[in-house]
Amino acid sequence: MDSILNTLSSLLFAGWSSLLDYLAAHVLLCLVPAFIIAGFMSSMIPKETITRYLGPKASKWISYPASAFGGFILAVCSCTILPLFAGIWKRGAGLGPAITFLFVGPAINILAITYTGAAIGFDIAVARLVLSIAFGIVIGLAMAWIFRKEETARTLQMTEAGMFEQSAQVKPAIWVVFLLLVAVLIVGTLQIDLLTNVYAQIRLPFEINPQLRDSLSAVNLTFQGALLIILLVFIGLTAWKGFENVFSGFNRWTYVAIGLIAFTIIVASPKEEIGSIIIGINGRLIGEALVLTALGAVISRSFTKDELSGWIWETWKFVKQIFPLLIVGVFLAGIAKEIIPAVWVQTIAGRNTLFANLVGVLFGVFMYFPTLVEVPVARMFLDLGMARGPLLAYLLADPELSLQSILVLNGVMGRKKTAVYVSLVALMSTSAGYLFGLLLAAS
Repeated sequence: MDSILNTLSSLLFAGWSSLLDYLAAHVLLCLVPAFIIAGFMSSMIPKETITRYLGPKASKWISYPASAFGGFILAVCSCTILPLFAGIWKRGAGLGPAITFLFVGPAINILAITYTGAAIGFDIAVARLVLSIAFGIVIGLAMAWIFRKEETARTLQMTEAGMFEQSAQVKPAIWVVFLLLVAVLIVGTLQIDLLTNVYAQIRLPFEINPQLRDSLSAVNLTFQGALLIILLVFIGLTAWKGFENVFSGFNRWTYVAIGLIAFTIIVASPKEEIGSIIIGINGRLIGEALVLTALGAVISRSFTKDELSGWIWETWKFVKQIFPLLIVGVFLAGIAKEIIPAVWVQTIAGRNTLFANLVGVLFGVFMYFPTLVEVPVARMFLDLGMARGPLLAYLLADPELSLQSILVLNGVMGRKKTAVYVSLVALMSTSAGYLFGLLLAAS
């Protein structure tokens, strides 16, 4: 009985430690800005601006890059992209651009790429970004060519649909705010000397209790990290009170939540060592303060409360949809890391072989995870010894080839198109992981 309790305690502690590390290290400067950007794009950039370029009348040089950009802008998960794909394809988009949109959307949305870079490494994040765009376009072109006769007949029947003749205006302030939001994200995550160098130091006007310091060190938390987790909890509570009914008007909790978000990003920026009460004023803190100030000035002058309400609601919707799943996924990944023997992972996928990369792809098919949860799972496998090539193959395939996605696509496109699409994704993901591993070995 004692051994069972000890094992259970060890597993729970592993999950808890993983969750604390995730909340302190990846959420504030990474996911919070990414959620805000995703909500901004969803509410402020009209879909007509994106989808009008995907129609059969558009040049391939326009429709395929536009579909890839549209997938990135919409920032949706694999379950959400399916009805969007079905909608634009049924209403007149070419099969090729629609497939590109389908592939790129869940693979390179701002949340996925940002979190991949922060949790696993920017080499994997950049490879995932570039290859997802390239594969999306190549697979779209291949599907359009393979089924060109069917698509020609279909296009003739649907030229009067009119969906892609619509237009929408985007005011310049939207692009200014978008760039400033991206700057918040970049300043918070980019690892360069200008941002990481410490230019001054401040000693906190109190001493940390030794027992508290030891407790924090036991779970690899700094005082700053613990404070950020507490602030994150307060953000959640105030956001629930202030964002849930934001279309009814701003209340005091709305302003408190917005202020807490900005304040917490500032708190997350300085450098602090474990067990220390000395805060380093680095370039990241200075940069975030400047960008947030500029952002506040532009927003206050250029947007109505109705527009801001839409932005807040879309952001809050993303958070409610994704963040709880992330919490559960990170916790379970921490437990799984404790359970799975590292030798298993090292034996099956510890080397960069075609078989190991195929295993990564197959794992993505049969073990579907909601958006972003695949990242902590990938981090777990990396820690257990998986080679980076198979890891990339898994990250490329997971958003595209879950069993439920395959079943839905079968109902939308038919068996033949679905089989070809799945085969192309599996082949390219396996090959990409293998070649990426060879490139790393040669460098």
